[in-house]
Amino acid sequence: MGRQNFFGIVVGTAMQKTVKVRVARQFVHPIVRKIITRHKKFLAHDEKEICSLGDVVRIEACRPISKRKSFTVAEIIRPARTWTDPSTSEVKR
Repeated sequence: MGRQNFFGIVVGTAMQKTVKVRVARQFVHPIVRKIITRHKKFLAHDEKEICSLGDVVRIEACRPISKRKSFTVAEIIRPARTWTDPSTSEVKR
């Protein structure tokens, strides 16, 4: 059996070698029959610190690394959109 995988967006990079990933799941409400989206934030290990805010990543389960961190960043699916301001040469998101 394979490892547990989730796709999500990086919403936090303030910690060393750790990113906060927001994972969405959708389900149909049993009575109203409406699609509902719920979100959960996971801490994931980013060994090389290559993730940035807004990246879409795949995280996969691993052994517990710390109290709240049991996932690692397996791959970056799509990097965040950035652009360079021509007047100040500053990179913005």
